[in-house]
Amino acid sequence: MNRSANLGNRASTVLGRKLGGELLRLRDASGKTQHQAAQTISATNSKIVKMEQGWVPIRDPDIRVLCEFYEVRDLKSVARLLELARLDRERRKAKGWWQHAPQAGAMAEYIAMEDVATRVRTWQQALVPGLLQTPEYTRALAVSEGLWEDPDEIEGLVDVRMKRQARLSGPEPLQFYAVIGESALRQQVGGPDVMRAQLQHLLTAAQLPNVHVQVLPFRAGSHACIAGSFSIVSFAETEAMDVVHVDSIAATVWIENDAESAMYRTFFERTARLSLAPRDSLSLIETISEDMHR
Repeated sequence: MNRSANLGNRASTVLGRKLGGELLRLRDASGKTQHQAAQTISATNSKIVKMEQGWVPIRDPDIRVLCEFYEVRDLKSVARLLELARLDRERRKAKGWWQHAPQAGAMAEYIAMEDVATRVRTWQQALVPGLLQTPEYTRALAVSEGLWEDPDEIEGLVDVRMKRQARLSGPEPLQFYAVIGESALRQQVGGPDVMRAQLQHLLTAAQLPNVHVQVLPFRAGSHACIAGSFSIVSFAETEAMDVVHVDSIAATVWIENDAESAMYRTFFERTARLSLAPRDSLSLIETISEDMHR
């Protein structure tokens, strides 16, 4: 599960942690102490700690003063930090529907970012991506996981996933690029009837101009993403870095630095190149769906 601190309006966010980490790196590189940094902006040591750990939003004047104190001469670097701070403040102020959905759980932070993202690239080895699932498929997954026993809780989880799918439509729809392993299409989650309906829904969703679906066939063999699934979340602002979300059975990992994000982008692109072209991918999905009728 995501272990990020939840401190009311001081909630640590992915972007906040990224910004705080950048300021910490600059302070260390300059040889300055937390006490010296605190004095520079007329703050307490504890405030510098909270800023560097991403617990509080950071004001533009404090960033400018600290950058000058840390002898950051590159104006582009300062501008990038200011943009990151602005994005972080906007995320913290957002009052999305997911904040009132307890079933969102550890996914709440991801949903908040997905809500303001412009593009998501996802590699899913064993499951149909959440944004493309049917209610019946999601319900079958929830039942099989065994984490939810109350039917109302399961329906709440299904409702959360269906509400997320609103990002695929509207005036500014999310650009969604999914590469899906063939095993995810053949695993009969919920049985053949549920899976046939899921595959047909996948075919329908792939007709949307903002949805791009490719299938990595079994015959592709080993590939760069064979170790696990992940999603790369991108934003409109040129200074905003991509954030990578890696979700395993027992933990959620956020990749929050440029070098590692670039590595995941490379892995995704390599796997996409090994995958079937969109038209051939849809043909394979149709064939698998037809086979389930037999």
